Amino acid sequence: MSDAVTEYSISQVAEITTVSVHTLRYYERAGLMIRRLARTEASHRVYGERDLRWVTFITKLRSTGMGIGQIRQYAEFARQGDSTNEARLNLLIEHQQKVIEHLRETQSSLDAISYKIDEYSRKVVNT
Repeated sequence: MSDAVTEYSISQVAEITTVSVHTLRYYERAGLMIRRLARTEASHRVYGERDLRWVTFITKLRSTGMGIGQIRQYAEFARQGDSTNEARLNLLIEHQQKVIEHLRETQSSLDAISYKIDEYSRKVVNT
């Protein structure tokens, strides 16, 4: 097992996470990254495994409707360390409840669509 640290360029992170280079730069400018990214001598960003996992988590938060401000707050808590575990937990529980409610609403809408499909399917078969 190697102790080597894996480093990624911004284009590699974009490919792995399917987040655009533009968005990755935005995440950094917006204060969403947990740590300050290392830079090469040519000033190119260097991402590590932890950064890669964090970007992946940000995409999960965004895809479930968490706003940039809340993600920024979560990142700030993370930067402050374990003393903010309760605050991070509460933020995630609150978001989880919103996601669950959204899923209920989506399921209700899907049920209505399925009902209409069944209704039209019966009419089409009977004509």
